Amino acid sequence: MKIVVLDGYAMNSGDLSWEDLKKLGELSIYDRTPESKVVERISDSEIVITNKVVIGKEVFEKCKNIKYVGVTATGYNVVDTNLAKELGVIVTNVPAYSTDSVAQLVFSFILEHSQNVSKYAKSVKSGDWVNSKDFSYQKFPIIELAGKNLGIIGFGSIGKKVAEIGNAFGMNVLVNTRTVSKTKLDVNFVSKEEIFKSSDFLTLHCPLNDETKEIANEKTLNLMKNSAILINTGRGGLINEKNLADALNLGKIAGAGLDVLSTEPPKKDNPLLNAKNTYITPHVAWASYEARKRLMAVTINNVKSFIDGNPINVVNK
Repeated sequence: MKIVVLDGYAMNSGDLSWEDLKKLGELSIYDRTPESKVVERISDSEIVITNKVVIGKEVFEKCKNIKYVGVTATGYNVVDTNLAKELGVIVTNVPAYSTDSVAQLVFSFILEHSQNVSKYAKSVKSGDWVNSKDFSYQKFPIIELAGKNLGIIGFGSIGKKVAEIGNAFGMNVLVNTRTVSKTKLDVNFVSKEEIFKSSDFLTLHCPLNDETKEIANEKTLNLMKNSAILINTGRGGLINEKNLADALNLGKIAGAGLDVLSTEPPKKDNPLLNAKNTYITPHVAWASYEARKRLMAVTINNVKSFIDGNPINVVNK
């Protein structure tokens, strides 16, 4: 079978291997594929691998040979799964490969704010400690996490991992989720209003849909403590970016840690790029070597299972 990887660079910029995928068929790999070249590159392919390249109605209509679309991510909104099902095309994803890595970045944001490591390191390098009259100085506040309220919106695998780490730090974990389920973790399930009002750190781990779009907006942000930190490693659309920028610049909340924005790469005029007390990383929560290695392995296994006639991780059954 002919296999085409449309945008492989983000997952594998050179530190992983495509060799096991090459064994499964005639393989073509592209680092990136603009919309104008999608049909040209997969017109006669049976197996298509995509991360962010959209496989919609027009592509399916013009590429009649497609039998399988593998999404190298957990989210699969880049594929018209309903149409794929009608056409008999199998669509798969890679679930839960980055749970530990995403939770780790959440706490990187939390610890950066509470400990001010980068600011202290910069201060020492600038000579402040050498010139200090005392063995220690407190130029920036340090906050103990034990006893603080950690709010989590969404309680899937990543939300649960964040709660587990929060428990380990001795934090009071508050959860808002559409579906309350039994858990051995020490958490309290609360309303959306309560989680915005009570959280010292609020982190978003819910899917992006009509119900959650811009869940962080002027109304909900105004409920938050002036000392609170908002963290988003989920989807940029969960936040009204102008409302958040205004809240940060006016001191209505203390800071934000953001790994995702509404448009990626962001537009130059995105109001959050220059907002006060904001740490922004370029959508890298998922991108540890270990997580990408798992992503590669499951992607290849998904393809192999499809070829063997026993597809797994199918999202359009």
